[in-house]
Amino acid sequence: MTNYPIYLDYNATTPCDPLVVEAMLPFFGIHFGNAASKTHSYGWLAEESVEIARENVATLINATPNEIVFTSGATESINLAIRGIVEPYNVAETHIITFATEHKAVLDVYQYLQSKGISITILPVQSDGLPNLEELENAITPNTKLISMMYANNETGVIMPVKQLANIAQKHHIPFFCDATQAVGKIHVDVKLDEIDIMCFSAHKMYGPKGCGALFIRKKSPKLNIQPLLYGGGHERKMRSGTLNVPGIVGLGKACEISKSVLLEESKRLLSLRNLLLNHLLDDKNIILNGELNQLLPNVANIVFMNPKGNEIIKWLSKYVAISSGSACTSASIEPSHVLTAMGLSETMAANAIRFSLGRFTSEEEIIQTIKYIKEGLAISIKI
Repeated sequence: MTNYPIYLDYNATTPCDPLVVEAMLPFFGIHFGNAASKTHSYGWLAEESVEIARENVATLINATPNEIVFTSGATESINLAIRGIVEPYNVAETHIITFATEHKAVLDVYQYLQSKGISITILPVQSDGLPNLEELENAITPNTKLISMMYANNETGVIMPVKQLANIAQKHHIPFFCDATQAVGKIHVDVKLDEIDIMCFSAHKMYGPKGCGALFIRKKSPKLNIQPLLYGGGHERKMRSGTLNVPGIVGLGKACEISKSVLLEESKRLLSLRNLLLNHLLDDKNIILNGELNQLLPNVANIVFMNPKGNEIIKWLSKYVAISSGSACTSASIEPSHVLTAMGLSETMAANAIRFSLGRFTSEEEIIQTIKYIKEGLAISIKI
């Protein structure tokens, strides 16, 4: 049965999987203990449950449990990773390299650091959304303390050449930070294979609860000497003080466990549904896809209506389908997408772009109905 409006904004957030909710519920009541309480069974059970979750999170990305730090979400993880690495250095001798299509949660941290005197190089991307690796090599200086790029773009779904980026960083003995918020749980992410030094992700993008995330920190990396942002209790091996959100952590762990078990099958299903949508749209010369099809997450399609009334089509469509015109974190902004303009789109084209992001509970019936709504919107715009 189709729900209305049809939800196709899974890159913004996902509903909690019922099995995740079921796993979390006891920790709001029966098992309410503090994981830092070491003298009774309530605390012991909470601590054990946190460690089981930590193992599930680590297993999903091929890390070890002692490389996982729990946080309140990707934004906190990003701040801990970036600021924790570079702030101990002398400002005048610190240089960071990143890319123009990073999430605002990353770019805003760099803007803050730049205001403190740290040198930031923001490299452009090509029209397909991918980085120019030669430009990256040329941008490295003796003072470069960090290179960062996301695993997959939240707006376009473009998957980055993470291993190649990490290899360049490794060659120059520079830490590589990766925001994998949109990739973990959707495609196979292996921190060992990709040689990632530090990586963040969030529960609510993968059918877990809001308010919980994780930061992978490679234990054996001599390049990492991360300083905490929060002090007071020394939780999470002194990396992130504060009483642990046990229900959220349990939910994240369960979400990771489920994601690992369904990853291959679900990726294939979503790819089929996403391609069904695109096959009915891209035969129209006034609709173009942002990014190369074979370089995208299986659940994402970002398209531009070249029709002069593209904005009207989007407004009409949004009455029936929950979609996004960019990142959920910047949807209140009236400015065009920084991701699409970085890929070379004009401000008008960027304003006429929408992102479809499918998920675990998207049905074929919903995609077929969405196609009908789009076709109706196009027909109406022609008559006007």
